Amino acid sequence: MQLPTILTSIALAGCLALSASIPAFAQSRGTVVAQADEAILEMNQAFKKGDARRLTALLPQVRGHALEPWGAYWELRARLDTASPGEIQEFLSRFAGTYQEDRLRNDWLLQLGQNKEWGTFMAEHPNYRMNDDRSVRCYALLTDFNSRELDVARQVEALWLAQRDADDGCAAAAEQQIKAGKLKPHTAWVRARLGMENDRQRVVSQSLGLLNADWAATASAIYANPARYLDGKLLALRPRTKEMVTLAMVRLAVSDPEAAAVEIDKLRWKTQLTQEERSWVWGVIGKKAAMRLSGGALAYFLNGQDQFMQDDHLAWKVRAALRAGNWEQVSTAIAAMSEGQRKEATWIYWRARALLKLARTETDRAEATRLLEGMAGVQGFYEQLALEELGQRITAPARPAPLTTEEKDAARLNAGLKRALYAIQIGLRSDGVREWNYSTNLHQRGGMNDRELLAAADLACQREVWDRCINTSDRTKAMIDFEQRFPMPHKDAVLQRARQIGLDPAYVYGLIRQESRFIMDARSGVGASGLMQVMPPTARWTAKKIGLVDFKPHQITDRDTNIAIGTGYLKLVLDDFAGSMPMAAAAYNAGPSRSKSWRGQTGGPVLEAAIWAENVPFTETRDYVKKVLSNTTSYAALISGQPQSLKSRLGTVGPRDVNTPETTSDLP
Repeated sequence: MQLPTILTSIALAGCLALSASIPAFAQSRGTVVAQADEAILEMNQAFKKGDARRLTALLPQVRGHALEPWGAYWELRARLDTASPGEIQEFLSRFAGTYQEDRLRNDWLLQLGQNKEWGTFMAEHPNYRMNDDRSVRCYALLTDFNSRELDVARQVEALWLAQRDADDGCAAAAEQQIKAGKLKPHTAWVRARLGMENDRQRVVSQSLGLLNADWAATASAIYANPARYLDGKLLALRPRTKEMVTLAMVRLAVSDPEAAAVEIDKLRWKTQLTQEERSWVWGVIGKKAAMRLSGGALAYFLNGQDQFMQDDHLAWKVRAALRAGNWEQVSTAIAAMSEGQRKEATWIYWRARALLKLARTETDRAEATRLLEGMAGVQGFYEQLALEELGQRITAPARPAPLTTEEKDAARLNAGLKRALYAIQIGLRSDGVREWNYSTNLHQRGGMNDRELLAAADLACQREVWDRCINTSDRTKAMIDFEQRFPMPHKDAVLQRARQIGLDPAYVYGLIRQESRFIMDARSGVGASGLMQVMPPTARWTAKKIGLVDFKPHQITDRDTNIAIGTGYLKLVLDDFAGSMPMAAAAYNAGPSRSKSWRGQTGGPVLEAAIWAENVPFTETRDYVKKVLSNTTSYAALISGQPQSLKSRLGTVGPRDVNTPETTSDLP
């Protein structure tokens, strides 16, 4: 594994102690540090295994170590349910101001809430700095209602419905509000619908269990076989039965939207279900059909009313309307979204485009221009497209004023950043990343200001911890340092290889930035490795295609080998898609077969690539394509020093011309 040169002076002494020329004291000191590093690493593994005894035994070995707060956190967290309040308070006091202090406080607050120890919870909650845990926030709202009778219903509802998985905190707060008559039972039914729609059976059971335990059991049977439940129902007169039928319709729509469309259109459901219930079901049917790129998706949506659909349904309605070229429905669906969703760059851009398409007066065109001007910039996909809609190109902005020595020193001496870098350096990347993010984003209310973020990013850049360099620089608002946000490590190797095989080096950099953030030994959950995140079978196939003899799997994390194979594969994919950067990026992320299916069959529409990308069914790939192309445009501006066009890189996407043969039909 190739580690960034971010050794602290102590750790550096440990490494240099191997030299015979180093004084005996330094050798001894280095050995002690190396042993403590090993103890920290062993504690991390023991924590993952839940081995509390081993953690307690190892703790004395890390006293005084730079990462002692981590060791002490793991040891206490592993036995938090049996630790005394005194022990917990001693930890919080000893490590006051650290990420580990607030992390343990978060864990303790959750435990206090689960145990209904409200007095201690209320006393400790004001000291909680992160304040980013929805369950803790729900417990806090519960205590606010109990102690001060504050009106918290809307906040509880928003937090509960936003939770993807079942949790105790928001469920407890919702139950309290329902029993007090502050929240209507309908909220629990909505939560159950979301569980059905998102394959979260425990969400369904927990939600309805708050209303009636027997209803939860019925919902479980519906989850397993919705068609059977619907076949046995002729009447749905009581509100509870209507809701159960709606749940069954939602569940059926997830697996078979066409069958659900036939079912919901039956006369008995047209007359017995409410418009709200029917509209929600049509929203799910339309969404699932749109995710399959069905030409009939928009028609499904039009059977319901936008006002009764949730934001995710409306987002997919917009996508379906874009594919169909129905700008009127693009406009109305965006108008029906919640205020928060309407403010997202994606929907501001498409709202402006719809206004321009439908404009009848100068007032309409002026409103579209106002929307585009309010979001246009160089920092993202839709921001760049908005800039081009206004007749401008993407250029690298002027760099902010250089960081002062004092600003750099403040970042270098920041205890949380130092611990984060040390953790990353010895192999505890995920822990180091969490502490780094806390130090930049959450330690102080609102996070670091722009100058502080630039200084922190500069520190990470200097230590070649590129993911923290990029992510931290990305967070600045008024000040943008393009060279910091879009660094070019391994520049000679990347440029030489890209030009050698006829690839745009900006495209290669745009992809690497998204794939690995330039982490040499990056490894994904599915086994992709290295800078360009190549899967083992793809690496073997590509190595043969490009004539890389004697390739061995372990070589994939070698820089030059990874670049050679990654760029070689990208070139083959790009050629197979006739030079379409959006389709090649989608293929690189999700596989060529999927990208080919998403382009549509013969006779299908030819779309501007921004519409095509927005309709990619996989959230990860949809975001990936947009970010890679935006990155590419930014890198091109840096490399060339000339204004750039994102639109020219996007082009159009449609079915493959039957007269154009596939160049590499066996692409993995």
